[in-house]
Amino acid sequence: MAVWNDGTVAPLAIIEDRDTNDAAAQLARAAEILDEVKRGLRGPTLRLYRPRPTMAFGQRDTRLAGFEAARAASFSRGFEPVVRKAGGRAAAYHEGTLIVDHIEPAAEAMVGHRRRFEVFGELYADVLRSIGVDARVGEIPGEYCPGEYSVHGVPGERTTAGGFVMPAGPVKLVGTAQRVVAGAWLFSSVFVVSDAAPVREVLTDVYRALELPFEPTTAGAADDLVPGLTVDDVEQSLLAMYAEQGALAAAL
Repeated sequence: MAVWNDGTVAPLAIIEDRDTNDAAAQLARAAEILDEVKRGLRGPTLRLYRPRPTMAFGQRDTRLAGFEAARAASFSRGFEPVVRKAGGRAAAYHEGTLIVDHIEPAAEAMVGHRRRFEVFGELYADVLRSIGVDARVGEIPGEYCPGEYSVHGVPGERTTAGGFVMPAGPVKLVGTAQRVVAGAWLFSSVFVVSDAAPVREVLTDVYRALELPFEPTTAGAADDLVPGLTVDDVEQSLLAMYAEQGALAAAL
């Protein structure tokens, strides 16, 4: 049995959520599970899902003058705009990404808040390294939803499906955000695995509308470093890591 953050020793129950037709409902479901864990109705939970095209805005984004224009830009690119309660700036995801919601009870949920970013960053970089991705932890200049513990990689020069030559340089592969309430915490992560172009395009439009700094070449996917990598590959590696930690409620 692994001892996770805040001394939690109960194993994680796995929810593999396949109902992804409603982006807002997906975000709301994470909040519902967090509340259930807080109230003791559910134990520690690991929730995985593959979302429909979604632009998840942070609370601070909604207060910017360009927010409505950014929402319109999201719609025009086929990404449903939603507002998340966890921290951070706007982040885009679609079917080529894996969302990981790790939720645990904690009497003092704010204790270890910063440490969780560090621990999960390294854990999730290890998940990608185990399947051949040269993943590293740290903020990269110009990234979307910037964070000190983002997971990134450095692919070489490559040509996109549209024929655009992307220069060699760091690309964000996993973004993380956290929500803490009295009695529990939610650590939510987005693994961008494949098909980075739509993510890069919608982020470019949204960050321009919000008048926030963003370097489009930093938006990438794990298959930029390991061609042919799939969301299934990442999910299996992730679950294997949790199993090795002894953290899952049932054997794989």
